[in-house]
Amino acid sequence: MSAPVFLGWAITSAQVMFGLAMCCATYRLVVGPRAQDRILGLDSLYMSAMLMLITFGIRTGSTLHFEAALIIGLLGFVSTVALAKFLMRGEVIE
Repeated sequence: MSAPVFLGWAITSAQVMFGLAMCCATYRLVVGPRAQDRILGLDSLYMSAMLMLITFGIRTGSTLHFEAALIIGLLGFVSTVALAKFLMRGEVIE
């Protein structure tokens, strides 16, 4: 098996696994019994979406996917910190 064929199969299997992870995270986001579970589901969802975009970027060779993944990572981190601060103190901006 040559390297490009193996890489294609690896990327396809990674995308399938990330899709399953996104489904599980969406379930936790919708059904989560507490707010902490919902925030954890949202955090997992943005991480899986970011990694899915990176695998699409590897497959197509486009840099646009990598830039979109970087933006998703930055906004996801900021939103997770803001939601955690809101749960701890009840306000985001002091």
